[in-house]
Amino acid sequence: MRRAGLVVIAIALTFYAALCGALYFGQRSLLYFPTPESRSARAEALSLAMDGAVLKVWRVAGIGDRAMIYFGGNGEDVAGSIAPFTAAFPDTAIYLVNYRGYGGSTGSPSEAALLADAERVFDRVRAQHARVAVIGRSLGSGVAVHLASVRDVSKLALVTPYDSVLRIAQRRMSFVPVAWLLEDTYDSVAKAPRVRAPVLALLAEVDTSIPREHSERLVAAFKPGQVDVRVIPATDHNSISDAPEYDRALASFLLN
Repeated sequence: MRRAGLVVIAIALTFYAALCGALYFGQRSLLYFPTPESRSARAEALSLAMDGAVLKVWRVAGIGDRAMIYFGGNGEDVAGSIAPFTAAFPDTAIYLVNYRGYGGSTGSPSEAALLADAERVFDRVRAQHARVAVIGRSLGSGVAVHLASVRDVSKLALVTPYDSVLRIAQRRMSFVPVAWLLEDTYDSVAKAPRVRAPVLALLAEVDTSIPREHSERLVAAFKPGQVDVRVIPATDHNSISDAPEYDRALASFLLN
C-alpha cells in the first residue's frame, strides 16, 4: 500500500510538472491573440521600422499640434477604432498601433518588445506634435502606463485597466506558481507613481475579465487626485466601447 501511494504521488507530481512546463512554454499564446491584417480607407498605413520588426501603424491626419496614440487589447483589431475616434477627435492626429504580430506588423509579441516599440512610436509622433495623449485599453493599459512613466505624455486614458498581469494570472491559476513562470507581468502598479500626466480610468460596470478590484488597485497607486474614474453602466469588458458615454468621456478628457 505504501509503495502504491508513492507511485500515485510520483504520477501526480509528474503531471503537475508537465502542466507547469506547458504553461511556461505556452504562456504567450494565452496572453496574446494576434489579429489578421485588415484594411481601411479612412486612415493611412505607416510602416515603422523597429528593432527586429516593422510595425503597421494606422494614422489619421489632424489639424494643429495635438495627437493621440492608441494601444488596444490583446485580441483587438485596432482598425475598428478608426471611425469612432475620427468622429470623436476631429482635429487630432490619431495613431493606432498594431503590436508585433498583429494586423500586418511583423515579429512576435512580448512585454519587452511592446514597451520598447511604444517608446519609439511615441518619440516619432512627439517629433511632429507638441502634445501627445495616450489611450490604452485592457492589455494596452499596461503599455500606456509604462509609456507615461518614461515619457512626457500630455494625458493618459486607461480603459478597463489592471494592476498587473501577474496578479490577474495568480487569481485565475492559483494552483500553479505563476510568479515563477510568468515572463510578461506588465506591472502597472509599480510604474503608476512615476506618471505625471492627468489620468482618466474608464471602467465597465460588469467586467469579468478584469475584476474591479484590480482596476481600483491601479487607481490607488497614482498620486491622490490624479485620476478621474468613470464607470460606464450596463457594459462589460468588451462592450464598454459600444456605449455612447465611452467616446464622450474620452473626448471630454482628452480635448479639454
